[in-house]
Amino acid sequence: MRISCPHCGDRDRREFTILGDADPVRPDGMDDDAGAMLEYVYQRTNPAGLLREYWYHGAGCHAWLVVERDTRTHAVTGVVTARQAAIERGRGGR
Repeated sequence: MRISCPHCGDRDRREFTILGDADPVRPDGMDDDAGAMLEYVYQRTNPAGLLREYWYHGAGCHAWLVVERDTRTHAVTGVVTARQAAIERGRGGR
């Protein structure tokens, strides 16, 4: 599997470490109950198909990326920096 890093170009997936699903939104610990945090931490889906995931480019530019890939074929369909993904989702970014 190849990942096209926005900073370094096309790279082998062994240069990256996967964190997991990029779409869950962390509950606000002060406003949500313990059940919401339990759901966020432990109850994850394992879909067959397109999934957006966080990947860390540890052997390259050290950037966090959001990679969209098909979990059935591992075909990568899109890559953006995590910061850009946060801006696009309205979460800001630093």
